[in-house]
This record gives sequence, C-alpha cells and structure tokens, in this order.
Amino acid sequence: MLRVDLHLHSTASDGRFSPAELIRKAATEGLSVVALTDHDTVGGIDAALEAAKSFPRLRLIPGIEISTDAPKGEVHILGYFIDHKDTNFGAALEKMRNSRRERARQIVTRLKEMGRPVAWERVCEIAGGGTIGRPHIAQALLERGHIESFREAFEKYISRDGPAYVEREKVTPSAAVEMVIEARGLPVLAHPLTVPEPEKMVVKLKAVGLIGLEAYYASYTPDDVERLVAIADRHDLIATGGTDFHGIDTDADALIGGIDIPEKSLERMLALAQQSGVKLASP
Repeated sequence: MLRVDLHLHSTASDGRFSPAELIRKAATEGLSVVALTDHDTVGGIDAALEAAKSFPRLRLIPGIEISTDAPKGEVHILGYFIDHKDTNFGAALEKMRNSRRERARQIVTRLKEMGRPVAWERVCEIAGGGTIGRPHIAQALLERGHIESFREAFEKYISRDGPAYVEREKVTPSAAVEMVIEARGLPVLAHPLTVPEPEKMVVKLKAVGLIGLEAYYASYTPDDVERLVAIADRHDLIATGGTDFHGIDTDADALIGGIDIPEKSLERMLALAQQSGVKLASP
C-alpha cells in the first residue's frame, strides 16, 4: 500500500521543518508521495525538489494552500502540480504575503493592548524568513509564558473569533480556484468541514474548475470522512487527503503520513494531472 500525504507545511510558511528536512522526514517515514502545500507561498518548492532527488522512491508534488475570504468559516484551496515559477501567480502570492505580514503586526499590537505583549522582532525570527502566520505568534506567546500550550493561543486570543484576531486581504474561493488553474494546477477544497455548508461551496467551486475535496484529514472522524466522500461522489470529484502537518504543536499535529488515503484517489489525481499535461515528477 502506498503511503501518501498531500498536505504538508514547511518553514517557507508556518511549519517547523525546512523543505529539505520535511522531505527527509517523509522519506524516513516510508512515504511514497507527498505534496508541499505552504500557505500562500511557493518559496519552499525548489529546495524540496532538490532534496527529493536524494530519495528516488519518494514523489514530490509541487503545491500550495491559498487562504480565501468567506463570510463565515475558513475556506482554503489546495493547488497541486502548480507551475511554481509562473510570474503572474508569483505576483498575486506576493501581494497576499504582504497582507499576512501587516495582519500579523496588527495582531501583535492588539495583544500588547490586552497585556500579552510579544516582540515583533521575535515573531519574525520564528518565521525565519518564511510567510508570517498566526502559529508564529502563538509560539512567541508560549515563549513569553502568556499561555501554557500552543493550542491555548488560538482558543483564547487569535482564532477567527478571538479578541486579538485581525482580518486580512484575501481572494475569494472562486478566484483562488482560478488562480490554481491559471498556474496549470489542480484545485482541491482543503478541510471542507471548516466551511459552514460544504456541499454548497463544492457546487459553487466545481463550476469554476474544482477537481476534488480533502475528505481524508487528520482530525476527521469516520463519519466525517464518509459524509465528505459521499459529497465527492455526488459531484464526481476526487476525495483527496492529508495530515496538514506543521510539526509545531505536537499535541494537535498528526504524524506525516498518519492517515490512510485510498490509492484510487491518488491514481485519479495523477491521471487527471497527466491529461492536463502538468509535470508529474521532480526535475
């Protein structure tokens, strides 16, 4: 049985491990296919592709996770087999990253006003030059002793409904799907249960090119998976999966490859990628 994980994050965004470290970890764990899907950046893909050359049994899919704007919940779009060197795609992502940075500054300001100060310089150090995200702020809060666990930062302060939360400039879910397609990739709806009415969103996004949804996900129960696979089947979409591994919060993170994804799901996605003429393997 192939071991597959199509949702991994590195230090290029808000993961703990560098792209090369992530690839080595996946290879050591015996995975066959992985996708690097950092938030709103393709900055780690070249390093990951280079590292993958040392592990011929491991296939790396260049990917991304795009954050989008929706009235309620969080809608993220995964893109697989993207052309990560596409200049228009890169420019759009740069604009989104700048928005992330400004949002992070505002969150740090709010935390200070709430009596939970963290140093902006330390948040940047934790990000290590990658895209700054809320997990970096959570780590800074933990270091300062303002919280006792990584998860507490989100529960008390920086979740979507938290008192220090700040919205940022995003694209719509439909626009994110179109961005992936324009970069010659395959768009998939990430962790659909963060969407209030996932099937309605699926119908809307399939109309603009969605090819799958992430039914097999680290925190989903068997009933959740069954529900999402049924939605995928009803709309002739591929039921994909991944752990959403960051490596930061050991209590919440599933291990790389820690969920079972049916081989037929991967086979369907590879076949569709081949039909679309996208690159399937590392250079």
